Amino acid sequence: MFATEKPRVTRWTEDAMPDEVVLLRIMSKEGLKPYTWSNGPGDVYSAHDHSYHKVIYVVSGSIRFGLPDEGGSIELEAGDRLDLPPGVVHDAVVGRHGVVCLEAHR
Repeated sequence: MFATEKPRVTRWTEDAMPDEVVLLRIMSKEGLKPYTWSNGPGDVYSAHDHSYHKVIYVVSGSIRFGLPDEGGSIELEAGDRLDLPPGVVHDAVVGRHGVVCLEAHR
């Protein structure tokens, strides 16, 4: 699959870290229907892509998304958002404290 859009990261810039309720509210205002998932420290997702637009917010912990076709990686921490367009090949490694995310598809 060929991706025409680039991944986009939006960093959390508020002083207070968001909780799941705040992030759910943000996503709901966009018409998204998120679900929660989590992984333990060091869990790995091998390279793959999706046919849909994925929106991820990190609720707690951290995760690094590798973007082999983009030549880099993106580290996400609590409050950070990743918009991942269809067709973008990515892998992931969960940070040392695990991760909890909210995810929705467009």
